[in-house]
Formats: sequence, structure tokens, C-alpha cells
Amino acid sequence: MQDAYLRWSGADRAAIDRPAAWLATVVTRLGLNRLASARAQREEYAGPWLPEPVLTRDGVLGPLESAERRDAVSTALLVLLERLTPTERAVYVLREAFAYSHREIAGVLELSEANCRQVYGRAVRRLERPEARFAPPEEQRRRLVESFVAAAREGDLAGLERLLAEDVVWWSDGGGRVSAARRPVVGREAVLRFLAGVARRTEEGTEAALAEVNGAPALVSRLRGTLLAVTTFEVRDGAISGVRVVMNPDKLAFANRQLAAGSPLE
Repeated sequence: MQDAYLRWSGADRAAIDRPAAWLATVVTRLGLNRLASARAQREEYAGPWLPEPVLTRDGVLGPLESAERRDAVSTALLVLLERLTPTERAVYVLREAFAYSHREIAGVLELSEANCRQVYGRAVRRLERPEARFAPPEEQRRRLVESFVAAAREGDLAGLERLLAEDVVWWSDGGGRVSAARRPVVGREAVLRFLAGVARRTEEGTEAALAEVNGAPALVSRLRGTLLAVTTFEVRDGAISGVRVVMNPDKLAFANRQLAAGSPLE
């Protein structure tokens, strides 16, 4: 966005007939360049790569916030978007998040309209999530996360066991900057053993609180006011089926600034 603003500042605005279209084109093409670079960097990334967490109770999603927009920034969907090529991702986001027509997207990406439709269809198929059709009610998800937070605060492993699905998967993203599991931890028993080890290494004074992250309930862990980790959850059939923990300080920087500025916890 900063690069786009600089280009806008230096542009001959009198020659721009449709500023919104011009800006959309510039931002999208800059995004494509960034995605290509990020993909190369991730090939050398230490351990699992997870998207950056953003606290979303303070209006950060803007005046057009809706249930659909909140789902569009969910951690689960952002992880799935990594399956797409940069072009597929650009087409999907412009269509789903900003309601651009295929003709408008084709103009931004210099594709034919027919090709744009094909790319969009391919992206939708690659992002299909059968479990999304059976998503649990928001209240049920919140209760499970609240129970997880309470059990984590108390070191109640038996309580945690009751909340986890048998095939639960735990991902940790430390990016090589902090100590974190380099591979996903798979299965309830393995996750419980992992959590027991985490509890032994947790520094005294670490606080756990509930927050809304990427449009869903999450766990925020802090020590003396500094953000240590953000944990998001997937829920299936009344149990926690996936846990994603971002610990890389670089990825926590924005959320840390949000908290310092008074972004609300629960």
C-alpha cells in the first residue's frame, strides 16, 4: 500500500480517467510481485508458515465489515489461499472480497474475460472446504475456545484432552526466530505431550487471554506486555481439530502495536 501511495503521489492524475481502477491495478500488480517474492522466500522458511494474525474487534476491517468479509480474512482461508498461484489468488480476492466483475478483473490483470473466468473457477475448486458446509455455530466455537483458554491457564491437561479431536493437528510458526516445533504435531496424545512440554517451559508471569483474531475467537499470550504468541483454532464435530500458533516476532509486530494502542481483549 505504501508503494502504491508513492506511485499515486507521483502520477499525472489529470491523465487518469478512473482513479479507483488505476489504484486497483497498481495495488494488484504490486501484490503479484510481492507474492512471487514471498513464495521464493518460503521455500527456505524454517518450519510451518502461517499467515500474520490481525486483531479484528477494533474496526480494522473497515466500514464494510460483514460476516462474509470476516470469513474472507479467517486464518483457515488465508492458509488455503497459499495453495493458489499468484494470478489465481488475485482473481479470487478481487472477485470474492471486492466484488469485481470478470471484465474488470481481466482489465486489471491483462487477461481475456474468458481466461479470467477459467482462473476463478480453478481457484474456487482448489479452495473447496467440505467442512465449511458443516461449520459449527459461532457460539459453540467461542465456548470451545473459552474452555481451552481456561484449561491452558490452569494447566489442566485432562480438560484440554476433552476439547481436542482425536486427529487434531498443531502447527507452530516460529520462523526460525524463536523455539517452535518444525513439523506439525499430529494426534491428540502427541499434542497433549507437546502441551505438557510447553507448560514446563512457559515463563512465570505469562498471561493468556481471549481475543478476536482474523474474525474468530483466539488465544493471545503475553509476557510483561509483550505479545509472545497468537493461537487460532479450527472446530469440527464439537471438538478442536486444528490449532495454529504464530510465534514469529516479525509476524506479531502489527498485532503487538494493536494491543499497545488499546485494541480490546475479551
